[in-house]
Amino acid sequence: MSSNATTAPVRSTLSLHQLGVFCGLAAAVWLGSAEAPTKLVNEGFSPFLISMGMVMGAFVARWTVPTLLKGTGFLFGDLRDKPHLIVWAVLAGMLWAVGNTLTIFAVRNVGLAVAFPLWNTNSLVGLAWGCLLFRELHGSRPKDWAKVIGGAAAIVFGATVLAMATAQQSSGAPGRAQIGIIAALGAGLMFGTMYIPYRKAYISGMNPLSFVTIFTFGELGTILALGWIFYGSASVMTSELHRARTMLFWPFLGGFCWVIGDLFQQYAAKYIGIGRGIPLSNTNQLWGLAWGALVFGEFVGLSGSGRTLVITGSLIMIAGAVSISMAEPPPSEMENWNQAMRRECDRYSLDSGTVAAVVSGEDPLAEHPHQRRWWEVLIMLAAFGIFAWLAIGTRAQHIYVSLPWMIVLIVGTLIPLFVCGSMLWKRTRFS
Repeated sequence: MSSNATTAPVRSTLSLHQLGVFCGLAAAVWLGSAEAPTKLVNEGFSPFLISMGMVMGAFVARWTVPTLLKGTGFLFGDLRDKPHLIVWAVLAGMLWAVGNTLTIFAVRNVGLAVAFPLWNTNSLVGLAWGCLLFRELHGSRPKDWAKVIGGAAAIVFGATVLAMATAQQSSGAPGRAQIGIIAALGAGLMFGTMYIPYRKAYISGMNPLSFVTIFTFGELGTILALGWIFYGSASVMTSELHRARTMLFWPFLGGFCWVIGDLFQQYAAKYIGIGRGIPLSNTNQLWGLAWGALVFGEFVGLSGSGRTLVITGSLIMIAGAVSISMAEPPPSEMENWNQAMRRECDRYSLDSGTVAAVVSGEDPLAEHPHQRRWWEVLIMLAAFGIFAWLAIGTRAQHIYVSLPWMIVLIVGTLIPLFVCGSMLWKRTRFS
């Protein structure tokens, strides 16, 4: 993020820090809601099938949403200018595919309401990488360090409390809770490391929409490779997908929604850094808790002390994330961010002025937008056709849901989409 004056006129008085905070909150809502379809794993479907369904939905979303917002001409032009970042985007997708598969094993073993906060320890990993590799927090004030360190400690303590609740809830299945905890924490490690390519791309001036378009090839290739290994052959994997045809719409929809949340998370990482943006988006645990407890009734049968532990652990982790996100970087820290940006420009021979403008929320090409292409209509029609094809063959699954609470949470998910999307457009034109 650059503190210098930008060349393009400011379209909104909203600061980049405020915008990043709003993006982090919007990401939390969508990322939390997107995990609801993972409950299908409790109906006997393999975690790999659920994960493959989500990745397929994400693959479609990562092409259609960027194409709708900026057009393929802009995306291809951005990638041509920064070809060295393509491999980083693919790597991030690979890490996400592994992490996403682990989250589904975690949901199967310990439930959505408990697994969610455990894998959100990725904020600790992201915070460490942001500080070590991208000079985040360097030059910051002691009180900001205190907020970040205190928030990190709260996240660790909250995760410990939730692990205790998990052991109590799953006492009837020896070893099952431990596997779920390991899977959730492993997912947190994958997700936290995934943010290295995120930050590297954005201090190099890459647009988040371009990044996620390439990201999807890494995630799709990895999940297909994992499925092939798990099932032993491509033919067995294909037959299993065909057998699960009647439920694939739901994880597909979850993957599509996940991409919307991820886009907001990408903008949060761009404008306030991974050390602050990721913990803020990790309040998605609140939405995961709401879906698990209110919609799916995961607290039924849980003892009073167990419920207290789950709620207390979640609140502690949320407080830690909020503490970290409120540590707004001062000018002295911003200079260290700019040094990291200039380092990338020197390493890859990038134009520092253009990169600084993009990092500051401006779009140097806004005055000369790329022409829309005819094939973009085909991309949209193909996405709609896939959704329709999957929906037609879908059958209701034997999962308890509370319809009133589901409607409330769906409405609560849509509101941030329009509010934060409008803020991004007015302030940055999705730069």
